Amino acid sequence: MPGPGLPPADELTELTLSLFRVNNLMLAWGDRMVAPLGLTSARWQALGAIVAAERPQPVAWLARDLGANRQNVQRIVNDLEGEGLVSFAPNPHHKRAQLVMLTPKGREAYDAAIARYRPRAEALAAGFSADELATARQVLQALRLRLEADAD
Repeated sequence: MPGPGLPPADELTELTLSLFRVNNLMLAWGDRMVAPLGLTSARWQALGAIVAAERPQPVAWLARDLGANRQNVQRIVNDLEGEGLVSFAPNPHHKRAQLVMLTPKGREAYDAAIARYRPRAEALAAGFSADELATARQVLQALRLRLEADAD
């Protein structure tokens, strides 16, 4: 691994490679955690976006909130609907873009996933200060905003 003093673009490259590795490891970690619940990281993430929304939203809005491809989110939501974890409701503002709603079974699955996650997150965070984690989050948020602005 390169040492300190690299030019910013090279440090960003190293950060990007680390992010790819961490992303893959986090997804595998999440998959192992929620597999006993019949979920995957992707399904859990979609349930989380539905829970976090202030009101039922169409798939396109959920995909935007997740920073994901609409077609991929649609496939996941369709799978969740097939499992009885979400349902669709008419959208008064758009005939074809139905609203996605969490079912009681979906809420139970999400809550069970969070219950499994919390102690594991505390263990994973051990040894980091809140300031260190906040700084990492702030850097990642700034990069996300720059990338979103560049995509427009």
